[in-house]
Amino acid sequence: MRNPHGNAPTQESPPPGARPASLDLARQARQQLAQAITGFLLDHDLDISASNLSLAHGVFSGSNPGLARQINARIASGEGITQQWLDEFAKEEASGLDHSEIDRIVARLESNLDAFQTHTKAARSVTSDYGSELERHVLDLEQVQKTGQLVSSLADLAKAMLERTRRAEDDMRKSEDEAKALRRSLARAKRDAEIDYLTGLPNRRAFEVLLERHHAEARAACEPLSVAFCDIDEFKRVNDIHGHEAGDRVIKLIADTLSKISDDHCHVARHGGEEFVMLFRGLAPSEAAKRLDEAREQLAERRLINRKTDEPFGQITFSGGVADVFGYGEVREALKAADEALYRAKQAGRNRIELA
Repeated sequence: MRNPHGNAPTQESPPPGARPASLDLARQARQQLAQAITGFLLDHDLDISASNLSLAHGVFSGSNPGLARQINARIASGEGITQQWLDEFAKEEASGLDHSEIDRIVARLESNLDAFQTHTKAARSVTSDYGSELERHVLDLEQVQKTGQLVSSLADLAKAMLERTRRAEDDMRKSEDEAKALRRSLARAKRDAEIDYLTGLPNRRAFEVLLERHHAEARAACEPLSVAFCDIDEFKRVNDIHGHEAGDRVIKLIADTLSKISDDHCHVARHGGEEFVMLFRGLAPSEAAKRLDEAREQLAERRLINRKTDEPFGQITFSGGVADVFGYGEVREALKAADEALYRAKQAGRNRIELA
């Protein structure tokens, strides 16, 4: 990856024999990373904040290639890196953070709801049986003639107890209905948390779950698995000329285009902004690239009009990079390779698909 601020950290040779070479190399690597992060923040007059340090670390450590690519593109175009732009990126990144803790809380809540429903059903059944039995005895007592004041008092007491059990049964039924409503709300919230509001596609979080599952299944079945990153070409120009509302329509157009080649073994998700990610199970990288390239070509042949203004969008295209998931030691490395292939496609002129 290129150095976004253009400064190459200097390397100092450790004193010979001072300590093991591996330790010196590790220390050198840490020094270079620290120098790169510090230089980047100072060169672009950015705040020395926890958020900026975290983002810069992702860029220079290689764990956030998407941000590195965006920074390189802004520097190359002369736009520069501003604190406002970096804050907006950090805000967008936050929407895709790991929600494992939330999931654990939701799971515990659902477990509690299960137990609550079980208990209320059992309690309602017991009170119902008790109420029926009590009602039968009340009727028997009322039919007894000349039983005296004691029996009458017992009958009144039994009636009062029967009314109380019926109220308790009604309260528990209401609580059970509320528990069911809460479960439905939780299910909707979980679905909403995994769906991109603009395109209706799975979001990055949902895609990571899909990737983990298909990776395990494909490995067990010895099936090929390919991953791809796609990015809309010249998307900033669309927003600048036609406005963000029109830009949103273009994003949805690309989402629809990629969805047409999706099936049970081909999944597409919005990764963020104008970027999409795809998973091809059962297809080698060359086959996945061919299918993606056909979709790219069909879109590139169209000439689109902004229906709200009757102004032409012109040619709308996207670029893509494809990688073999099993060609790398870890899934994250395959994703990084696909992202780098996408970057090469952009550098080579856009509107093309590159293999990692």
